[in-house]
Amino acid sequence: MKKTKIKVAVDVVKTQKKNSLRGKRNRAAGARFELKVRNELEFKGWIVDKWSNNVDLEEKKLIKVKNKFLGPGKPIMLGAGFPDFIAFKKKGKNYEIIGIEVRTKGWINQNEKSKCSFLLKEKIFSKILIAKKGKKRGEVKYINFEKKYNKT
Repeated sequence: MKKTKIKVAVDVVKTQKKNSLRGKRNRAAGARFELKVRNELEFKGWIVDKWSNNVDLEEKKLIKVKNKFLGPGKPIMLGAGFPDFIAFKKKGKNYEIIGIEVRTKGWINQNEKSKCSFLLKEKIFSKILIAKKGKKRGEVKYINFEKKYNKT
């Protein structure tokens, strides 16, 4: 009886360690992909910066994102805004301002769709692009939010 309880407890700990390692790898891969997207946009002539605001859907307004303390010995997480980046490029006498949300699979949830719709409706961004990995290695595809979801 005791051996089975100990074995189950050991299996749970092993599973938790595996999941923890998987999460660390996924976060690192996401950060690398985010950096790749940023570098690619800068190469194409866009001026890119981290967006540090978010949308409060209840009050229907932009709010500043607070930095997150992750614990002692870990760096503070900065700029967890939505979308990930703001980019602008001179277009004649004006500037085109876009928002870029980086997702490896290209999927965004319902809450994020509502935020995108709000940002477009309020004309904060002229368009919002969702950056996702392409089929070829190293390829980045950009999906226009309005065209894919027909929402403004």
